[in-house]
Amino acid sequence: MTNTERDKQVRQAEELLFAGPPQRSVAKELFAGRFASELVLPYPRLSGTEQLHVDDSLSELRAYCNEHLDPDAIDRQADIPRSVIDGLARLGVLGMTAPEAMGGRGFSQLAYCRILEELGGRCSATSIFVNAHHSIGMRALLLFGTEMQQQRWLPDLIHGRKLAAFALTEPEAGSDASNVQTQAKLSADGSHYVLNGEKRYITNGAIADVLTVMARTVVPGRSDTAVTAFLVTPDLPGFRVVEPRMEKLGIRGTATAKLAFENMPVPKENILGPLGKGLKVALTVLDFGRTTFGACCTGAAKSCLRLATEHARVRKQFGRTLGEFPLVQKKLARMAAWTYAMEAMTSVTAGLIDRGLEDYMLETAMLKVWSTERLWTIVNDAFQIYGGAAYFCDRPLERMLRDARINQIGEGANEVLTSFIALVGMREPGERLRSVWEALHHPWHGCGTLGRFVSEEVSRRFNRPAVPVQSPVLVPHAETLSRLIHRFGLTVQKSLIRHREEILERQLVQEPIAEAAMELFASCCVLARLDADRGAGLQPAANLFLKQSARRVRESLRRRQDHDNAAIEETAQAALR
Repeated sequence: MTNTERDKQVRQAEELLFAGPPQRSVAKELFAGRFASELVLPYPRLSGTEQLHVDDSLSELRAYCNEHLDPDAIDRQADIPRSVIDGLARLGVLGMTAPEAMGGRGFSQLAYCRILEELGGRCSATSIFVNAHHSIGMRALLLFGTEMQQQRWLPDLIHGRKLAAFALTEPEAGSDASNVQTQAKLSADGSHYVLNGEKRYITNGAIADVLTVMARTVVPGRSDTAVTAFLVTPDLPGFRVVEPRMEKLGIRGTATAKLAFENMPVPKENILGPLGKGLKVALTVLDFGRTTFGACCTGAAKSCLRLATEHARVRKQFGRTLGEFPLVQKKLARMAAWTYAMEAMTSVTAGLIDRGLEDYMLETAMLKVWSTERLWTIVNDAFQIYGGAAYFCDRPLERMLRDARINQIGEGANEVLTSFIALVGMREPGERLRSVWEALHHPWHGCGTLGRFVSEEVSRRFNRPAVPVQSPVLVPHAETLSRLIHRFGLTVQKSLIRHREEILERQLVQEPIAEAAMELFASCCVLARLDADRGAGLQPAANLFLKQSARRVRESLRRRQDHDNAAIEETAQAALR
């Protein structure tokens, strides 16, 4: 990448992600070496009334799924029956967070995550279908739709009479969402836009009645084009389903489509959100989708843990049950610890959304990357404990293994999000250092900046962040977390001073920083959950997680200075030749 191309991407990213004044967030504070206790604590809980509503909804959902949801049949037939979709609609699942005034259930994000966790533990294809319809499809209309747009489409979407999809991905635009090539040109009379392009890998694409489509438009006052969101219906002339159900490895029940738009006229009033702000629409709804993604992964992880422990209790080899062997116990313990943390991270992230905070993009990205990577290991551990029996189609684990693989790719590839986490997290510390650097070159005008920096640095070096907990038994864990957050903040600063602008290209430096940040965020969530459940004592899974997570943070921070990076790049380049 040339310096010009890099500068252009940086400008686009800053315009998109940092348009307003800086907002505090749990994750951003970690990069500064601080613990935002007021954002993490207390651990989010449903109110008494909402908990009753959720319990009732879960009871209804479980009863319905026990009788009507057959994940193996859905996988074999590569289809979610319309009767199942209608059943979920009757239960309110397809419109749960929509306001009651519109016919929805008015559930919070935390409450809705409880529902998606249940579905995710039963059938990944069905949970992905619901996520595509509600969390990213309908959500865009809820957040950015005009009153007229909402009145026209939301009632049918909420009740499942119509289905939604979100169409972003193209041959040249996957995780690189800014590279959308679909064009939308304003008609001569200004009444509509004419769309030309193609989309692929669109969940619900062939069965949706309303699609949020991203296309590139001319924006008055700008020299370049920008992405705009459009509401599109399949009855528009030029809308074509190229492939209604692309054959795939896992989540086979979802209708993943390839679409084409050929001189398709879209009324001007179908623009969703401001002209040229389509990527803002996309990133906002993906934050919601990644949160429910975490809930789905939590449900799947709990199912894997249940299957593995049930098998380990009864399966005997060498005169002992599998659960008596230390190497099997090691896998079960890791599964339990990670599942506990996954649930805590999902709840805290959903709680940030429910509290009305404006900035949670780092937390949702962390949740998505961390939970999908851990679920992949959890499924493999369960598979290994089951042994050869897991490999055959009469057991659910082979399906769960196939279903879990897409999670590390969908809604943002994990490698891309890992760099995103590191670079967005380091932005504010980097801006602070840049102002100091400029002050050093102009000391007469920058003496105030330099003075503040020195004062803050002295305080920072000798004062660790407070991590307040109510339970005395958690104090050692809180002190360890405080030391690690402090060390992490200093490490971020050292990395920025050492690499400066070049850090934008140093992905092998970004990776351990992002990994440490994700582990710290996970530990914050686990500690908050433990403190809220202090009546239950120090739970073994949480205790193990905090110990091992602290070790992983230290390892990541040491790896920041790994001298193998040059050898890795040299070897990869040789392989690519």
